[in-house]
Amino acid sequence: MLIQRLLAAIVLIPLVIICLFFLPLTVFVAVMVVIFALSAWEWTQFLRLTSRSNKVLFTCILTILAVAIYYLSTITDQILIFKSVLYISLIWWIVALLLVISYPKTTTLWQNNVIKSLFACCTLIPFFIGMIQLRQIHYSYDTYHGAFWLLYVLILVWATDSGAYFAGRALGKHKLAPKVSPGKTLEGLIGGVSLSLIITVIVYASNYFAVSFSHLVISSIVAILVSVLGDLTESMFKREANIKDSGHLIPGHGGILDRIDSLTAAIPVFAALSLYLL
Repeated sequence: MLIQRLLAAIVLIPLVIICLFFLPLTVFVAVMVVIFALSAWEWTQFLRLTSRSNKVLFTCILTILAVAIYYLSTITDQILIFKSVLYISLIWWIVALLLVISYPKTTTLWQNNVIKSLFACCTLIPFFIGMIQLRQIHYSYDTYHGAFWLLYVLILVWATDSGAYFAGRALGKHKLAPKVSPGKTLEGLIGGVSLSLIITVIVYASNYFAVSFSHLVISSIVAILVSVLGDLTESMFKREANIKDSGHLIPGHGGILDRIDSLTAAIPVFAALSLYLL
């Protein structure tokens, strides 16, 4: 399993770098639309949709909605629209935290495809908007500035995941959320968060982003913690749908949702805090 993860990372990391630094913004948005559509397709498993036509319909509706929100932002007040979407994400992840904590006692409250479709909107659309907004920071005079912001958040999430994996294997004794994801431990969480905080301090010391220490640390810590929640939330949905992986597109990593579950939480929350609330 570890070898598969490493091999997949060797392939995926260069692709991510290319998308962040070498694609024009319009092409980057197009790539994000494709990722969004693939994620929406995989979400149909949580809805237990078996008909191909129903899966296609759900994927198309959700993707068209996301594209429409982005297009609307280009012809009206972009800040208002982006801010509204990101604030909705903050509310959703508070709700998700309550669902994870109370699992499985409260599952009867959301075992409905309408509600789970709403969960999809609150998870995927803010991620889509957050990726675009972070990428276009100061784009008019520095096309790479936003790419570095995005890369920073990606590295935080990767470090949290990797630190938790190795710390958990070496020291893990106390389960973090046994009813949702039995493999995760409190020791792993501490290891992952610690590694990410070291990266945050190093980045601040570089002074590349020219923001205050409190601004960077608060937005980073919250993003780090909520990235773990994103992973747990998808695990909860998969457990309820009785599936192991959201897909099989990426060897060693499962599907697209398996790879971006932490990012669907970290990206919009980090964007909301760093751009609007701090």
